[in-house]
Amino acid sequence: MADKRLILVVDDNKDLIYSVKEGLASLSKNYEIIGAESGRECLDLLKKKMPDLILLDIMMPGMDGWDVCAKIKANKKTEKVPIVFLTAKTDPISKSMGRLASEDYIEKPFDMKDLRKRIEQVMKKMK
Repeated sequence: MADKRLILVVDDNKDLIYSVKEGLASLSKNYEIIGAESGRECLDLLKKKMPDLILLDIMMPGMDGWDVCAKIKANKKTEKVPIVFLTAKTDPISKSMGRLASEDYIEKPFDMKDLRKRIEQVMKKMK
């Protein structure tokens, strides 16, 4: 289906990627979910596929979500792709920085229906 929206989930926890993929699939047929288990894998994937939205974890080994976000925003080809942080970081500084750098900031654990609703809100804003 050509009208599916492509969402890239970037998280070093492959169980979380699987959960988001299955959870969103059960709630909506409008999304195709692909995963990347590291910041480097995310940036490599972006050379081949352009997602409609990126769900990005902050705490990852190697390159953290802050660095990944900065690299995406610094690249002319990817700078417009909306980023939603999906993270366990709940401290006030991370939250305020995350809200400045991204379209939304969702804390783990999260409710799948709420995640879908917030993804849809970001997608509507980006049209």
